[in-house]
Amino acid sequence: MASPDLRQMLSELIAAPSVSCTDPRLDQGNRGVIDLLAAWLADLGFACEIQEVSPGKANLIATLGQGPGGLVLAGHTDTVPWDQGRWRFDPFTLTEADDRLYGLGTADMKGFFPLAIEAARAFLDTPLKAPLIILATCDEECSMAGARALVEAGRPRARFAVIGEPTSRRPLRMHKGVMMERVVIEGRSGHSSDPGLGANALEAMNAVMTELLAFRGELQARWRNPAFTIPVPTLNLGCIHGGDNPNRICPHCELQFDLRPLPGMDMDELRGLIRLRLAPLAPRFGVTLAVEPIYAGTPAMETPADSPLVRAAERLTGHAAEAAAFGTEGPFFRQLGMDALIFGPGGIEQAHQPDEFIALDSIKPTVEVLKGLIREFCL
Repeated sequence: MASPDLRQMLSELIAAPSVSCTDPRLDQGNRGVIDLLAAWLADLGFACEIQEVSPGKANLIATLGQGPGGLVLAGHTDTVPWDQGRWRFDPFTLTEADDRLYGLGTADMKGFFPLAIEAARAFLDTPLKAPLIILATCDEECSMAGARALVEAGRPRARFAVIGEPTSRRPLRMHKGVMMERVVIEGRSGHSSDPGLGANALEAMNAVMTELLAFRGELQARWRNPAFTIPVPTLNLGCIHGGDNPNRICPHCELQFDLRPLPGMDMDELRGLIRLRLAPLAPRFGVTLAVEPIYAGTPAMETPADSPLVRAAERLTGHAAEAAAFGTEGPFFRQLGMDALIFGPGGIEQAHQPDEFIALDSIKPTVEVLKGLIREFCL
C-alpha cells in the first residue's frame, strides 16, 4: 500500500471513525486508524509494531533507524463524540472552506500524523544517528489506556518526545493534571414529614460540597505557578444526582468533581486529604460516604526549561515555551524517561467543538518545525 500525499492521508484518517467515550453506546475502536498509519509507515521503511491494548483498540510504534536516544513524534488516534446537527459539514469528510480543513479530529489530533509523516519523508534516504519513532495511541480522550500500556511495557525508549496536541504552534513544557472523582452517599429513605424517619443523603452532600470548596480555597492559597494563565489548582463541582421525589427523604446522592493540580502536587496525596476531610461527615449525618476516582487520572507535567528539546523548539518556533490547563499523554512519556514537549497545529479552542478545523497556513510551518527537530535529534 503506497503512502499517499498529506491531504489524502488526512482525508482517510478523518473518514475512519475512532470515537472513545465513557458511554459504551458511543465508544468505538481505533484499529481502522492504526492500520492505515501502519501501512503507510511500513511503505516508507518504518518497522511497525502494533500493541493490542483492549479488544478493537491498539497502539502503533513505528521506528525508523536504530540505536539509543532518538525522537518520538506522538499522538492519539481517538476523537471525542460529535454534536449531531451542529456541524456545517460532514464530520467524517475532510472539507476545505474558508482557508481551513474541517473534520472531526483535524485539530485534536489526527491532523498531526500526516504532518509528522510528511516531515519524516525528507529523511528517508539520510542515515540516522538516532531513531525516529512515530507513535499512535488509543483512548487518550477518556482513560489514557494506550499511554498507560506503553508505560507498563516500558517502551518506546527514546530521549525526547513531541506530542502533537493543538497548541497553535506554540511549544508547551508544562500542563496541569486532571483528576475526576466521585463522592457517593447512601442514606435512608423515609416520609419527608418526619426527618427522623430517615437519613438525608442530599443534606449530607451539601456539607460535602462546603468542605470541598473550603479545601479548594486552601489549595489555592498554598499552591501557585505564574506560568499558567490560571495560576492556581482548580476544583469544579461538575454534576450531582440524588433523590427521586420532593416528599421522600433522599436515600442516595452522587457528586462528580474535577480537580486540576499543578506540577508538584501528588494525586494520591490529594485523594487522601479529601477522604480524611470528608470522613467525619458520615457519622454526623448517619450515612455512609465513599470517595473514589472515576478514572486513574493524569498527572501534571513539567519538562525543565533548559531541556535541549525545549530550547530547540523555542528556537524553531520563535516562541518561549508555555503552560496549559489541559492534560495530555506527556507525563507518561516523562515516566518513560523522556523530555516531553507539546506542540501541534490547530488551536485548543477548536478541539471538542462543532466544525473542528486546522488552518491551511499552519500546515507548512508545522512540518518545517518537525523537520528541524528531526534534524537536531536524529541526524
